[in-house]
Amino acid sequence: MRLTDWQLAFEQHLLAETSTASTHFAATLLGGPTLDVDTGLAIYHNAYLSRLQDVLRHDFSAMRYWLGDDEFAALTEAYVRRYPSAHYSLRWLGERFPAFILEHLVAEQSEPLAELARLEWAFTLAFDAPQGEPLTLNDMALLPAEAWPGLQVSLAPSVQRVHCFFNSVAIWRASKDESAFPGSQALDPAQTCLVWRHQRVCHYRSLDSAEAAALAGMATIGWNFAELCAQLAVTYAEGAPLQAVTWLKQWIQEGLLERRAA
Repeated sequence: MRLTDWQLAFEQHLLAETSTASTHFAATLLGGPTLDVDTGLAIYHNAYLSRLQDVLRHDFSAMRYWLGDDEFAALTEAYVRRYPSAHYSLRWLGERFPAFILEHLVAEQSEPLAELARLEWAFTLAFDAPQGEPLTLNDMALLPAEAWPGLQVSLAPSVQRVHCFFNSVAIWRASKDESAFPGSQALDPAQTCLVWRHQRVCHYRSLDSAEAAALAGMATIGWNFAELCAQLAVTYAEGAPLQAVTWLKQWIQEGLLERRAA
């Protein structure tokens, strides 16, 4: 058997649902005085699955808190069988987990679970994102008055937005506090949760619909500051410029924004 064929056979063994190796593959190996081939291959098979599940337990600890150890183990085993690790770094192992939950479970159960998984994955993305060049209040102090109307911004690389139709943030917070499970509940209205990294620490907060729309307008649609004020005038009338400045200051203090490239 060529080395590449042997490696592929070993990979197939690790990814198989059963720890029992094929007779053909097992015959290529020699057992030792204290460990026979079948037992050794079973140990490798089980250890590989366990390592992948350890990664998912770390990345989706709030879901484990919700489901409990046994249900979480069953769900993650089904996931890694459906979507084996395909990247050299285990950091990306959970990328498809939210989508898999929607595929694997009935809608009534999958929708709140998948939303919680998206929230947890947002923390992973925020933590690992590039630093970027967030605007500071000092940058704004140096901005000439005539440049304010045309000011355009974009989100810093670490900023993630999760649209929450359930109380996923409360469940996530309870898991971190190790407090009583609050129970899954639908939100009315839905909220936008921001997750981002600032000064090497991950932060999160929920936005009401008005602030979420204003932030999306500037950072995604591409409004400049004058257009933000014009949009806010529909709701805030003469108070629109003050509200725009208040939000802009907060977003900059939190490290959410960069200057949009020309």
